[in-house]
Amino acid sequence: MKRDYYEVLGVNRNASLEEIKKSYRKLARQYHPDANPGNKDTIEKFKEINEAYQVLSDSEKRATYDRFGHAAFDSRAQAGYGGAGFGQDFDPFGDFGSFGDIFDMFFGSSTGSRRRESASRPTKGASVNIDVTLEFEEAAFGVEKEIEYSRVEICKECQGVGGKKKVACPHCRGTGEIKHTQTSIFGSIVTSRVCNFCRGKGYIAEDTCQKCHGSGKMKTTRKLKLKFPAGVDSGYRLRVSGEGEAGDNDGPAGDLYVSITVKPHKILDRKGKNLFFDAEVTYTQLVLGDEIEVPTIQGMEKIKISPGTDAHSVLKLRGKGLVDPSNGSRGDQFIQLKLSIPRRLTGEYKKLMEQLAELEGQEKNKKTGGIFERIKEAFTSTEG
Repeated sequence: MKRDYYEVLGVNRNASLEEIKKSYRKLARQYHPDANPGNKDTIEKFKEINEAYQVLSDSEKRATYDRFGHAAFDSRAQAGYGGAGFGQDFDPFGDFGSFGDIFDMFFGSSTGSRRRESASRPTKGASVNIDVTLEFEEAAFGVEKEIEYSRVEICKECQGVGGKKKVACPHCRGTGEIKHTQTSIFGSIVTSRVCNFCRGKGYIAEDTCQKCHGSGKMKTTRKLKLKFPAGVDSGYRLRVSGEGEAGDNDGPAGDLYVSITVKPHKILDRKGKNLFFDAEVTYTQLVLGDEIEVPTIQGMEKIKISPGTDAHSVLKLRGKGLVDPSNGSRGDQFIQLKLSIPRRLTGEYKKLMEQLAELEGQEKNKKTGGIFERIKEAFTSTEG
């Protein structure tokens, strides 16, 4: 049994035409099959909503319905009443090409215009990402290098047109959109869609360009000189504006992103802007002190070891590190002293080491004996 048309649209019997339209718009958006793909219940609901609106939006049909109810239209439908088509051939979707067309019907062709404007709007080109490997010294001091990469550019032969010249699209007559008129119970409804032939541009290219085959773009190899700042490290990414791929509809080119990998130094270790070096020293150098040379990124540098320095001590060469590319500050170089112990001793070297050990033992005994003597004296003094 059919539901009351007023109940279907959710309005009372005294509702104005504007209230009926407003309710219908809301329900049509909610139950349109395009918004509920695969839902059979929605299709039946949408049919019911359209049927109710076709009657209640027409003052003459509404008056008839208010007087006789559904029975009036059942009998007239069998006689082909008014050509309204409420019989078995009624197609509730015949007046709507897609969900977007509902908005075109009620609010003009703004949706189609938006689609056309979107298709023809200048669009920035895609970004290009490449990897570059630098030697340690190149990263330390900065370098200018020529890089080579592939990108999509505007065809130089046709200047992006795709052919010898632009001519108005014969399908949309240069408008960039195709308008379609449908006849329904509401009258003539005009909907618009982006022209598929010219893709919303409004023009096509005459005499297809042989270089780009009508696309207006082509992939080319680009050579570019880039300056890499001093102090860059692995993971650093350089952005070069406007060196990416060509945009659409005269839009700007995208950007180039260069991801950097820095090779390690053969001797020095790096941690951020600071450098580290392990220097092997002998026992005598630690005991007596010495001056040694250590490598830095600027060359060999002399550093003093003070007498009596402990093994594993860390010395610092201030300002001998790398530049921080973000703020220009410079790091330091740290020298860790590591005691070098000979694995094999020559006869003379062994003899000298034995003499040293004997001297160290004598010194140790003297210190130990002196302590015992002082303790003995302290106890004797107390007893007296």
